[in-house]
Amino acid sequence: MIEEKEEVGPGMPANDPGDSDVGDFPDEGVPRSPEERLAAVEAELGDTKDRLLRALAETENVRRRFQREREDAQKYAISGFAKDLLTVVDNLRRALDAMPEAEVTDPRTRSLLDGVAATERELLAAFERSGLMRIDPKGERFDHNFHQAIFEAERPGAPAGTVIEVLQPGYLLHDRLLRPAMVGVAKAGADGKDAG
Repeated sequence: MIEEKEEVGPGMPANDPGDSDVGDFPDEGVPRSPEERLAAVEAELGDTKDRLLRALAETENVRRRFQREREDAQKYAISGFAKDLLTVVDNLRRALDAMPEAEVTDPRTRSLLDGVAATERELLAAFERSGLMRIDPKGERFDHNFHQAIFEAERPGAPAGTVIEVLQPGYLLHDRLLRPAMVGVAKAGADGKDAG
């Protein structure tokens, strides 16, 4: 095989492998001193170290975010199921309220009523074990974060803005509102002052 040699003419740089002073920098072809090369390598090392530290910090932030999201998913995973059960516990309470205990004379009806009350208690205890807490704010100050006002009424002796009636209790799942309590709120009297 015939080897072709590259012709070097005037104005053409020679590609001599022994020429170590020429680098891949914009000022290529200009010999650089060892101090300049050391400073360039140190600057590149500093830049690489900075990028590595930023990448490590970003990786740690992503890990923490995923950890938080995983914990939230575990903590609040039952929210859909719990919302579905709220109507069940509401219906148990309605069943108990429909038959006042004082009016029950038949032992079989009393036994049925006791069974429904026990079922409601057990369901509410299961809710509490799972972090689901009931909001029953009667007599408390109205808080739009946890209550939904359905009506306002004048009530003698009740300060304006106080919950006077709970139409439907609300529920919190750990620290998140699952359902606001539907309430009636006392309003100020006709003269603009508190009703009390």
